[in-house]
Amino acid sequence: MRVYITVRRSLDELYISMSIVGSFLSQLYHFVAFRLEKPKMRLEMGMFIISIDVDVGSKELGVINRGRNDRNVNRNISEYRVGEIEEAALPLFVETFNDFEIPVTFAIRGQLTELKDSILELLLESSVKHDIGAHGYYHRKFTDLSRNEAENELKMILRGMKRFGIIPRTFVFPVNSVDHLNLLEKYGYKCYRGCGGLMNDCMYIEKCGELYNIHPSIYIDQHTKFSFLKKFLDVSTKKRLPFHVWFHLWNFAQDEGHLQRSIDNIFVRLFNYAKRKEKSGILTFETMFSSAEKVEKVTGL
Repeated sequence: MRVYITVRRSLDELYISMSIVGSFLSQLYHFVAFRLEKPKMRLEMGMFIISIDVDVGSKELGVINRGRNDRNVNRNISEYRVGEIEEAALPLFVETFNDFEIPVTFAIRGQLTELKDSILELLLESSVKHDIGAHGYYHRKFTDLSRNEAENELKMILRGMKRFGIIPRTFVFPVNSVDHLNLLEKYGYKCYRGCGGLMNDCMYIEKCGELYNIHPSIYIDQHTKFSFLKKFLDVSTKKRLPFHVWFHLWNFAQDEGHLQRSIDNIFVRLFNYAKRKEKSGILTFETMFSSAEKVEKVTGL
């Protein structure tokens, strides 16, 4: 047992070290790329967009699913544990967004509409009107689903969301597996987040058919530095481009104490800086849905 614990701790430390290095290299690459990239669009001012993937949202789903979906959610921790972390994380993030009056996009897993004490109620009671979008029903890859399976998930999402008075207009594909866009159009969605990654992230919104692809700009976690994000916002305001940050609720710690420190060290500092830009009239805070509406209004497309 002692050997197992030692090996497990060593593997965890190695994973953390690799994550730190990977995060630093990603931030460095993105900063250089965004500085040098020729803009594909020009807005009236910079946009700051945040989208959050709620992969589980409740430890109860981990019990219901009996571990069948563990690896499709997280390769290192169970679906139950992810739900437990997200249950603790969501109120802290919602409180922070309320304090700064910042609307964001929450991509919600449809299964959460089956639960009595759903986090959807917390979002609906928020003093800020957030964009509550969909993140699949069972968090399955849409690239692995047939058309009928994908359509069934969209029907279940719509039926479940309606019980909370929500009609989702934003879609974030589980595991960023973009597919069945024609079905999103059929079920009234206006925008989605395309597949990003180190070489594909950008500051750009494009229309694909009747949908708007709100491209991701960067994926962040607890190792992301405020100083880097500050520079990205500078690029956004200088070039008048959308800066779209995304993350999971479990990206910033596995306990409430460390999570609060991550929020204070990254988000509180970032929001204070971004609010000054908003006050100067060079930046707006947008959700995925509101950014699509603004681009549609400006371009007329």
